[in-house]
Amino acid sequence: MTEHRSGFIAIIGRPNVGKSTLLNALLGQKVAAVSPRPQTTRRRQLGILTLENAQLVFVDTPGIHQARHKLGEFLNFEAEEAAEGVDVIIWLVDVSTQPTEDDIRIADLLNKLPLRATRLLVLNKMDTLKAEEESARSEEYVKLLNHAEALKISATKKLGLDELREKLISLLPERPADYPEEQVTDSYERDIAADLIRESCLKILRDEVPHSLAVRIDEFKERENGMAYIGATIFVERESQKGIVIGEGGKMLKSIGSAARKEIEEMGGRKVFLEVRVKVSKDWRDNQNMLNQFGYIKRK
Repeated sequence: MTEHRSGFIAIIGRPNVGKSTLLNALLGQKVAAVSPRPQTTRRRQLGILTLENAQLVFVDTPGIHQARHKLGEFLNFEAEEAAEGVDVIIWLVDVSTQPTEDDIRIADLLNKLPLRATRLLVLNKMDTLKAEEESARSEEYVKLLNHAEALKISATKKLGLDELREKLISLLPERPADYPEEQVTDSYERDIAADLIRESCLKILRDEVPHSLAVRIDEFKERENGMAYIGATIFVERESQKGIVIGEGGKMLKSIGSAARKEIEEMGGRKVFLEVRVKVSKDWRDNQNMLNQFGYIKRK
C-alpha cells in the first residue's frame, strides 16, 4: 500500500511578500485575497490541497510587521500563533529587496522557536533578479535562519512550485488526511466574500485609504432563483476617506462593487447581487469593540 502523508504547513513572512499568491498558486484556485498592497490577509486561513498520496493543509497568515495599533497587534498575534503546532514552517521572503527589519524580526522569532517543525526558507520573486544577483541576495536571507533549507520560486510565474510541493510532501508525517477530499478551505463563503470586497478596495482605491478600511457582511441570503444576495458595509476611519471610497457620483464605490461581485461569483459559481454601503467608525483599528465585530479576536 502506498504511504499517505498529511500535515499542517504555516506560511509566514512580512507583508506583501506573496503569501496569499503562493497559497492560491499551490491550490490551483483562489481562496485567499490578493492585492498589490501589504496586509491584505488579516486572519489565518486554511488552504487544503488533497493529492492521491498526501494532504497538505496550508495556514496562510497576516504579514508580521511593526504594529502601530491594536489591529496590527492582532495581525502579528495571528501569524506568530500559526507557527506553533504545525509540521512545517515556510518562511517566504521577497528576494527583489534586501532583508528588512521585519525580515530580521521574523528570523529571530523562528530561531527562538523549538525545533518541532521543519523550517523551509522559500525565496520568492526570483524572476525579478539578474542571474549574477541571485547568489548574493539569496545568501543574505539564508544566513539569517538557522537549520533551514532554501528553495527558489516565483509564485506569480508559477516557477519552482512542483519542486516546492514535492519537498513539502517529503517533510510531512505518514498519517491519514484530516479533511474531506473536496474541502479546500476552512473559511465560510461570507468571510471570503468580505475579503474579496476588501481586496477590490485595495486594488482600486488610491493611497489615501490603504488599510484604514474593513468590511462587514450584514446579510448573505440564498435566493430561490439560485442567486445570492449580499449586503456589505465598508468601514473607514474618517469622513474624508468615506468620500474617497464613494467617489464622484458614486463611481468609485460602483467600481469596487462590480470588481468584488465578479470575484465572488467566480468563487461561488453562481450569480450574486451585491449591495455595498460605506460608514465611518473613527479610529476603529484601535477600538477593540469594533475589532471584535470584524472577527479580529485573539483565540488565547
